[in-house]
Amino acid sequence: MKISTEIASAAKHIGEEKTLEYLGKAGFDAWDFSLFEICPNSNSTVPNRLVPHPLSTGEALRFARKLKQIGLDNGLVCNQSHAPFPILREDIWPKLELAMECTAEAGGKICVIHPNNAGTAEENAEIYRQLLPIAKGYGIKIATENMWHWDREKDESSFAACATSESFVQHIDIVNDPDFVACLDLGHAEMRGSGSGAVNMILALGDRLQALHIHDNDRWHDSHQIPFSMEMDFISIVSALKKIGYSGYFTLEADKYLNDRTPETVFDGIKTMALQARRLAELFESTVIE
Repeated sequence: MKISTEIASAAKHIGEEKTLEYLGKAGFDAWDFSLFEICPNSNSTVPNRLVPHPLSTGEALRFARKLKQIGLDNGLVCNQSHAPFPILREDIWPKLELAMECTAEAGGKICVIHPNNAGTAEENAEIYRQLLPIAKGYGIKIATENMWHWDREKDESSFAACATSESFVQHIDIVNDPDFVACLDLGHAEMRGSGSGAVNMILALGDRLQALHIHDNDRWHDSHQIPFSMEMDFISIVSALKKIGYSGYFTLEADKYLNDRTPETVFDGIKTMALQARRLAELFESTVIE
């Protein structure tokens, strides 16, 4: 089992190039290309930056190719990417093709594109049917992800697109395309009030599940911390993944773990992330399903 991680949380401290060097030294096998800077006014990890990020300029594809080579030089491949969101914003929708093209240029095989949180499976299917021919043209797949809203009165998450096993399966099956798959966000699945629980969702998705966002939480909030640091039951989760024959990467999205780091301490954090990701991978390899 190969391990990967998103790169935005480290890159905001030290840049993408140095981040990939550190991932290789720490023992990661791959990297998840965070493409939020394509639309710096949406999900930018460094708000109000003084110098434009290469992804938001005409240098985006060249930058993607540069990162691919740096990754390869450090023993890493790009396994997947994450497009900017929410997808229906006027500044984001036109940039989704560039996100997919950057994914392909970096060597990624899957681009995670969020659904419209408030959309039905049918409404989201129409969106993905417009995007899939573009993805196919670049030789990649699109993965949708389980989302959530927040109910302030109940102080917990509430239903959004793909939040439950039934909704997620419906979203995948209604499109009915081999290049449209599921990325299960394990933390979202465990949030109180909305998800069906990670184990139930893994078993329901079966071979539709081809990508993961792995992080830990208190089974209430979207904490995005490293595995084995909070309340989630990763032994049961890994067993469910083994039962369905999951063959994708173990990709961390523990982006809040590095929030308070300084450039001098980021590498120590990355090493800890790699240790916990490898622990998960070894647990998967050693799990026997009878």
